[in-house]
Amino acid sequence: MPDESKKPERLNPREDDIMAGDRRISRPDSALPDWHIPDASYRPIPIAWFAGAFLLQMVVLFAVFVLLANVNAWATILLSALVTGMIGAWTWARGMREAANGWKAATIAVMAVQFIFVALGAGARL
Repeated sequence: MPDESKKPERLNPREDDIMAGDRRISRPDSALPDWHIPDASYRPIPIAWFAGAFLLQMVVLFAVFVLLANVNAWATILLSALVTGMIGAWTWARGMREAANGWKAATIAVMAVQFIFVALGAGARL
């Protein structure tokens, strides 16, 4: 008959941390590995703000350019500048203010380039 005192201890994953050396591979609250963080909060990343600003500006400036095709070019340029500024302010308020300087510079550059394209296109009507 085997010796009961040498029997390995069986841990219950619903009640005990299960360790593999210095790594916890199971937690009693979720039975998930310790590198998986199910209770982490959502934090948007700067590329989402960048892409949102880029795509929104592209669509709105296209609409402004087409809708004001028969109007004075200065109206198209001024409205495009206003829209670009509003989208930029919205992007900064969403969180770009806390982003790295590279993301800020890229966002400003892309928004400026799109505005310049529209201004040059409208400038042909001057």
